[in-house]
Amino acid sequence: MVTMWRGCILFFCVLVITVHQGLSRNADDDDDTGMHDFSQFRDYRVGADGGGGGNGGASNINEQEKQNKFWIDSAINTLISRTHLQPNTKKAKNIILFLGDGMGVSTHTAARIYQGQLNGQNGEENSLNFEKFPYTGLSKTYCVDSQVADSACTSTAYTNGVKGSIGTLGLNGRVLYRDCKGSKDNTTHTESIIHWAIKAGKSTGVVTTTRITHASPAGTYSHSANRDWEADTDREASVDCQDIASQLIKNHPGHMINVLLGGGLKKFTLKKDGGQRLDEDLLLAYERMRQHHNQTYKIVKTKQELAAVNASTKFLLGLFADSHLEYEVDKQVDKNTKVKDQPSLTEMTQKAIEVLSKNQNGFYLFVEGGKIDIGHHGNKAKKALTETIEFDNAIKKALQITNPDETLIVVTADHSHTFTIAGYPDRGNKILERVRYDGHDLLGLDKLPYLTLGYNNGPGFRPAERNGYRHDINLDKTDDKDYRIPSGIPLEYETHGGEDVAVFSNGPWAHLLVGNFEQNYIPIVMAYAARIGPAKDVPLVSAAVSAGPTETLLIAVVSLVVCKFLAKYSK
Repeated sequence: MVTMWRGCILFFCVLVITVHQGLSRNADDDDDTGMHDFSQFRDYRVGADGGGGGNGGASNINEQEKQNKFWIDSAINTLISRTHLQPNTKKAKNIILFLGDGMGVSTHTAARIYQGQLNGQNGEENSLNFEKFPYTGLSKTYCVDSQVADSACTSTAYTNGVKGSIGTLGLNGRVLYRDCKGSKDNTTHTESIIHWAIKAGKSTGVVTTTRITHASPAGTYSHSANRDWEADTDREASVDCQDIASQLIKNHPGHMINVLLGGGLKKFTLKKDGGQRLDEDLLLAYERMRQHHNQTYKIVKTKQELAAVNASTKFLLGLFADSHLEYEVDKQVDKNTKVKDQPSLTEMTQKAIEVLSKNQNGFYLFVEGGKIDIGHHGNKAKKALTETIEFDNAIKKALQITNPDETLIVVTADHSHTFTIAGYPDRGNKILERVRYDGHDLLGLDKLPYLTLGYNNGPGFRPAERNGYRHDINLDKTDDKDYRIPSGIPLEYETHGGEDVAVFSNGPWAHLLVGNFEQNYIPIVMAYAARIGPAKDVPLVSAAVSAGPTETLLIAVVSLVVCKFLAKYSK
């Protein structure tokens, strides 16, 4: 009996202590003393005696960066360059919209670091070409009916100036996903900036690394209640709405687009010829149309054929893959000639600009780095980052062959992904590898290493091992092009992220794309810059608003004198 009571008393004491500790822990949640605990690598940084004798991760850092002067001088140089920045208020002859599909801030940050490391730098100090643009803003990406957007409703927003429902293209919010009947109501249709440009006499083009009928490019020319109705066989038998590929070839403004470069050949050709269609061969329809109107045209299927196209060609259709184009990193290792014959985004962009530039009225060009998004959906970070770098290469080429004084270039994303950069890694730590400091892995509470990059969800999820612990990434080749970064929630495909995305701009009226704004504001600014579409009649700002500091001061002084004169003689 005594033993039993002793056991009960002991159990009660343990219970009280446990509950007390739990309550104390909850009460201390706001105590941040342990939230930024660097004890795992403190010894590596300062040495065992705490005297700062360790090498830490500082061996790869420029010694100048450890001095006050370096950072103050750097900031002052940036300040001086920005104080000399003058808004360009000339009419934009040309407009290029570069769309990095799924390229959230964490994506171009990681790509910047990765590119720098590929070039022998630490990486963090590197900048992508578009990150050097003088004006930056943030765009809100939600759909009318969805907190987190897809590439269809966002395409309607950033090319049509109207927000729509998730999964729909070129339709306002009255039409919901899969509402074929509603999409036939012309009052629900929106007009894209391609329509406005054609009406103004400009040439137009669409370039993408995905199918040319995929959501992002399709938003520029189609009206569809389902982004997946790309070919006639993509619809259920009961659906009698025109498919996207057919709209591109037969409807306005699609049939008037001068340059179309991307993938998706099967969406245009018959099943009996290896395609997907049952109704007709749309490439033949395209040829008949051009011949009927006596228009010069070319249909190309390889990068060699693309390179040979004369810039005087008025209409150019290039379909370089049955579906999406291959990843750039796959082209480098794939021995398949068909894959190697696919042009890069840079090559397609260059040819598009060469053809479109022949129009004295200027042009509008949409360029999409679409495989960034597809890489993220598979949790394949290396592929997403290499596609972002190629996207940046295309922007660099566009900058080289256009006049910045008359060409507005806007770079943005349609949405983000659940992609993160975290973990207190060393400066210059390889972005695709484990979080390390001074050659040592930093560990989780389970004593296992973790990566700098991560996804909230997706196919990279790994269930617990038999011992109950998570998978040990020491066993993985994390820099492999097909490696799936571990994710937190198991899904067949990783989802989009809902945070705002960055907008970078350069050229005429680029200064209007600063601050935080709705995504549908972007095409309205582009139209305003070119004086086309719904913004063509919006009054231009006064000279005083866009004048330099000297002119502004002079106007202020003159205004003050005039006001005093009027006040004196009006008494």
